[in-house]
Amino acid sequence: MQNRTFYNEILTEHNLHPTHKHPLIQPSASLRGVNPSCGDDITLQLKMADDGSIEDGAFVGDGCAISQASADMMLDLVIGRTPEEALALKDTFMKMIKEKVSEEELELLEEASALQDISHMPARVKCAVLGWRTLEQILEKGDGEVTTENE
Repeated sequence: MQNRTFYNEILTEHNLHPTHKHPLIQPSASLRGVNPSCGDDITLQLKMADDGSIEDGAFVGDGCAISQASADMMLDLVIGRTPEEALALKDTFMKMIKEKVSEEELELLEEASALQDISHMPARVKCAVLGWRTLEQILEKGDGEVTTENE
């Protein structure tokens, strides 16, 4: 029951008081991620530092509580990191969703680990991974704005 309470508290906090849900002034890159099966629609914006690290990040859009909280938690984790570090965290998150993550790896996800039980709710997996897949695509494609359907 404690895990369920933790999940609810984290999800509620990131929905009522999202740190990163706002337009970013002069982003280096922007990418729209869409989950057509449930209507989640976010635009992820990143500002890259001169050293190539992620200096700042934000998202705008609409969607269910899980997609919005997951995107907010993701940005908490990746701001200040290199693209390689951010992509490694994305890989760890995906492993968690597929129930193939170690306890050590789970700790790296900090609050995002609260979404671990999403793997038992197949209809919600797409919601949880939308921001992470959008992050992966924005870091691999670089600048530009592209609409993508994440599955």
